[in-house]
Amino acid sequence: MGADYIDVPPEVITRLRWICGALPDANEESAWAGVRWRIRNRTFASVWTRHLELGPVTRLQFRSPEPEFGFLVAAGPPYERAGWGSDVVNVYLDGRTDWQEVAELLTESYCVMAPKRLAALVSRSGPGR
Repeated sequence: MGADYIDVPPEVITRLRWICGALPDANEESAWAGVRWRIRNRTFASVWTRHLELGPVTRLQFRSPEPEFGFLVAAGPPYERAGWGSDVVNVYLDGRTDWQEVAELLTESYCVMAPKRLAALVSRSGPGR
C-alpha cells in the first residue's frame, strides 16, 4: 500500500464480510489498497482507508445501475461519482453509515457484476432481510 493508505478498521471489514460473504460465490481478497470482493474475476465492492490531513477516511466503492446511480450521485455526501466507469459510486463510511442501505447497495452491485444465474439466486433487499 502507498504511504498514505492504512488498514481498514476491523469493524468495517467485519460488517462488509457479513454482507458480501452472504452472496453466492463471492470472494474476498486483498487489493492494491484495502480489500475487495469479487464474483468470478469481476469486482463488485472495494474498501480502503487513507490517512488525510483531517484524519483517516474510509471509502467503499461499488457499482450502481441507473436510475439509482444518478440518485446517489445527486444526493451528495456521503455519495459521489468515483471518477471512472459509468456506474461506479463512492460512499464514505463513518459512524453515521446506514449499514442496511450499504447491504442493499452491495447486493445490487453484486447483481450487476454476477452471471445472471447467480444474480437470480439473490434477494435484492440485501442479506439479512
